[in-house]
Amino acid sequence: VQLQASGGGFEQAGDSLKLSCLDSKRTFSNNAVGWFRQAPGKEREFVASISWNGGLPSYADSVKGRFTISRDGAKNAVYLQMNSLKPEDTAVYYCAAARSSFSGPDSTSYRYWGQGTQVTVSS
Repeated sequence: VQLQASGGGFEQAGDSLKLSCLDSKRTFSNNAVGWFRQAPGKEREFVASISWNGGLPSYADSVKGRFTISRDGAKNAVYLQMNSLKPEDTAVYYCAAARSSFSGPDSTSYRYWGQGTQVTVSS
């Protein structure tokens, strides 16, 4: 497994949680990375993305102002800080590496997908 997502858990509404995506083999240091999520019975949706050098963060409207994506090249990791969690944030969260250095919400732009991590937010 080249991309490992972790940090999910069970939280109360209003709480914060930080997800991590580790590129264990340092394979994607030149690729954009994105976070997606999939709730039960729903299609996978874009959450956030960041370019290869940690710039150009992009967010879905539903998480803008609450979630922050960041990247630590030295640690080969991308993070998703989630604040003010809502029950509708409940989903399995996936990180993915894009085919290029810059990417956005189009899931077809992402080639490598890690396993998901479950986030559950209760009201």
